[in-house]
Amino acid sequence: MIVYRPIDQLKLDPANPRRHNKKQVRQIANSIELFGLIVAILTDRYGNVIAGHGRLLAAKLLGITEVPTLCLDHLTSAQARAFMIADNRLTETSVWDDRLLAEQLKNLIAARS
Repeated sequence: MIVYRPIDQLKLDPANPRRHNKKQVRQIANSIELFGLIVAILTDRYGNVIAGHGRLLAAKLLGITEVPTLCLDHLTSAQARAFMIADNRLTETSVWDDRLLAEQLKNLIAARS
């Protein structure tokens, strides 16, 4: 169940191996401004962030005070750590279909006209 929680109740994990530089946080913030914060931040029962560190940093940058969260309290601590890595790593192993990407971008440009 998605629960909106005050941002100051959430804790970034200093052991998260994925780092977000200022440029990327700004890009995430731009996306949030354009589309809204539509992906929940995944936490444990204590408010520790499992996934969504970049979204949380971007929300802070934008002055957002509450964010959507999903508590993964069914995971053990080891499972939560493994998921933290897998959630970031699995997207890196996918590939783009350049033809379909070009088609999507072309359609978006046409829609703006």
